[in-house]
Amino acid sequence: MRSASSRESSRLGQSTFTESSAAPTDEITGVGMIKRKAKVLTEPKLWEYNFGLQDHKIALPHGIQERTTPPETYAVSEEDVQVLERDGVVLLKGVFDKEWVQYMREATAKQTEEPHFWSFAGTASKLYDYIQRNIWQTNKAFANFYYHSAVGDVLRQMGRCDEIRISTDLLMVNPNKGFKWHQDNQNGPIIPEEGLRFWITMDSTPADYGSPVYLTGSHNNDVVSSEAVFVDIEMEGLEEWKDRKQNFQVGPGDMLIWHPKTIHKIDGPSDGIWDTYRRVLGGTAAKSGSLYHDKTGSGGVLSDLGRHGLQDGEKLDSPFFPKIYPTFEMEEAKARDEGVVGRNPKDIISKLGGLAGSSAGNRFYSFFQVLGSNTKHPGT
Repeated sequence: MRSASSRESSRLGQSTFTESSAAPTDEITGVGMIKRKAKVLTEPKLWEYNFGLQDHKIALPHGIQERTTPPETYAVSEEDVQVLERDGVVLLKGVFDKEWVQYMREATAKQTEEPHFWSFAGTASKLYDYIQRNIWQTNKAFANFYYHSAVGDVLRQMGRCDEIRISTDLLMVNPNKGFKWHQDNQNGPIIPEEGLRFWITMDSTPADYGSPVYLTGSHNNDVVSSEAVFVDIEMEGLEEWKDRKQNFQVGPGDMLIWHPKTIHKIDGPSDGIWDTYRRVLGGTAAKSGSLYHDKTGSGGVLSDLGRHGLQDGEKLDSPFFPKIYPTFEMEEAKARDEGVVGRNPKDIISKLGGLAGSSAGNRFYSFFQVLGSNTKHPGT
């Protein structure tokens, strides 16, 4: 995938845009001309996709030695924990410093320059300029981020627990179409009460779009099924929360954490063109005591396509769902590095087979309703 400005500026994680300079003036009329917006990332060609593991040899910040230095820590206040429990969402400002932000930006730039095949479906659909699930499995830089940064320490405090595993994650660059009001059901093989959703942001969002909006307290509702994605906030039973909209203007190094059932939305640019970056590493963390829930036959299985061998009801203990707090496990990291962890074609066919048949359309209907937040509809 090539940057619309230059490969070098993408590599450095910088944003160089068509409209960053003064608009040109027509030589005859003297009237300022409107410049056409240009996307910072363009869709990759089929032959540009990569397979297997990727290691761009990006040095960790703060003198951290890969697979040797213990993970960093970060103190969270009791007030922040209580806000999450009460509102179902909390924004922690400045969790990651400039060095960590630059590390993640460089890792993201390398990834978009050398797109992985597992990003093909999301990128080709034009939902995002780039999106890839379970990025930690294929890109060593993001695995190292989980192993060595304070992300695990933050999440264990917010979840009031003593162990954190990554259930699933996503690298997301620029949501072109936005997402209407929804709750998250792609949380891996856990139930909402066992998980914490998180965003780690690398950029500030524009003033007019791109920032998430949450219905605070909506995680307490009992009318939206845990299987649902799209949410009609005018539905009966959501009266208490439908007007409790809170917009979060995030910046580089911030961390947004929410309950998987908290209802939220994101609006993309009206023309679907991002001429700035909105780079996010997000996902779902599994708290201590989480069990494996086999979601074969439901849309939720799309975030659990690995051949790990876990059975329904077993403890979520597998290198496919790596422990990051209190520390990473060397054997799990080794399994990732050797390619043992990853998606398996046989398992994908087996799990997705449960979605075949006449009811498949109904199961995915809710997801497709989430797309296109710029479409006029009640509640947005």
